Amino acid sequence: MDELVDILDNQGNPLGVSRMKSEAHREGFFHPTVHVWFYTSDGQVLIQQRGRQKDTYPLLWDVSVAGHIGAGESIEKSAVREVSEEIGLKIRPSDLQKIGVFKSVQKHSESLIDCEFHHTFLCELRVSLEKLKEQESEVESLALLPIIQFREEVLGLGTDKYVPHTKEYYSTIIEALEKTFRANL
Repeated sequence: MDELVDILDNQGNPLGVSRMKSEAHREGFFHPTVHVWFYTSDGQVLIQQRGRQKDTYPLLWDVSVAGHIGAGESIEKSAVREVSEEIGLKIRPSDLQKIGVFKSVQKHSESLIDCEFHHTFLCELRVSLEKLKEQESEVESLALLPIIQFREEVLGLGTDKYVPHTKEYYSTIIEALEKTFRANL
């Protein structure tokens, strides 16, 4: 779905202009996104298999919920909206724990260049996997994985089942998940 997104400079600062998401991707304009990683109190992480019709990384496993921040929309409001849309779960902004902003540049083709700043959060999943409702156009499947297994898979050698985020990104996510899990013991 095409939508208006705010355009950022290469440091993540708003430029005061908005463009359609398709134009931002075609021209390689930086824009903001949200990533929400869900975890359970027993040390698991929710991962999402991207829909088979996605333009980028179809059927690869990725962050629990991700999406573009609409023009003029607050980061937290966007995260809450994306969670509701993609997995049918109602959360509040106060449920989100921000862990960082990550700059990402992925050139998929001459006409598809993702230049994004991922505003990244953790959020505790307090319902069973069966209670989640996958958005058909975005999500192929959802799975819970022990954090230790997730660590081994995304930081291990030669795995190609996950979206290729940077090692720094995955390491930061895993450290934050492990720290949160230890704090909840």
